[in-house]
Amino acid sequence: MEIIAEFGSSLLIVGCVLGFFMAWGIGSNDVANAMGTSVGAKALTLTGAILVACVFEFAGAYLAGGEVTETIRKGIIDPSLLASTPHYLVYGMLASLLAAGIWLLVASIFGWPVSTTHSIVGAIVGFSAVCIGSESVNWGKVGSIASSWVVSPVLAG
Repeated sequence: MEIIAEFGSSLLIVGCVLGFFMAWGIGSNDVANAMGTSVGAKALTLTGAILVACVFEFAGAYLAGGEVTETIRKGIIDPSLLASTPHYLVYGMLASLLAAGIWLLVASIFGWPVSTTHSIVGAIVGFSAVCIGSESVNWGKVGSIASSWVVSPVLAG
């Protein structure tokens, strides 16, 4: 783990900046998708929508964020395949955050309602498939994630 010993503080700062960039993209895209209809229908004021979004976004991150993070961190790809080259994992995850964040920025600028989950899962699958090969992707887990994208709207009605 020479990369962590040598560049740990710098990587932490870059990771935080990219994480905040991704969080901004989530807020600008997902909250607008979720709350736009409520504000447009005048069921909520803009201030009310922001407060509701803050409360429930925080609650969702706090209550379910650990499981989601675990799946993103270890479920989509097998990080043990990068044990001999940990710098690839570090750079790949940073690149995934940047790519997903840029995609969310572009989508927000054009008003496209895209999924942040699709963005980050696709970025991680892409990084792993390019860096290691498609066999490094846990396709069963990716399939279950993708099936939830289809099943959830159907069950929601």
